[in-house]
Amino acid sequence: MATRHIDSPKYPHVVRVERNGSHTEFKSKLVAVRSFAKGEQIVAIEGHEDAVKRWSSVQIDTDRHIELNSELVFMNHSCNPSVNMETETMHVVATRDLKEGDELTFFYPSTEWDMSQPFACWCGAENCIKQVSGAKDVPAAGLANKYLAPHIRALLAAREKETL
Repeated sequence: MATRHIDSPKYPHVVRVERNGSHTEFKSKLVAVRSFAKGEQIVAIEGHEDAVKRWSSVQIDTDRHIELNSELVFMNHSCNPSVNMETETMHVVATRDLKEGDELTFFYPSTEWDMSQPFACWCGAENCIKQVSGAKDVPAAGLANKYLAPHIRALLAAREKETL
């Protein structure tokens, strides 16, 4: 199922989409509409649908992807993310204190093993992985001290076992 057009926001009490540039440019972002404390749940993800792997899907298990069907699809990647997409609870959780207007970003390899549309990372973080294509391609140092969804940890462990 393709991502549906987001006509009416699902979570307007906590986030908003800021659209910059034309519809062909990927310059939109999701921002907080209020402050959040580190560790605070921002959103309980609801209304998602099973999907095939594509640029807009989120991997939630070793062989399962979903479409968020909400403004959450506008969360950009960062190697120093402001939120975690916790697939085991289906919550978006603040990784640090956030104030109104802060961009909500997550580390895409935390949920994605092998992305359908890799891209160069320009996040500028000190720990930037430079190329975002999924956790399978990130060296161990690039994953250190990061939240990783259980299915990503399992896939990394299986790969490690295969190399022994």
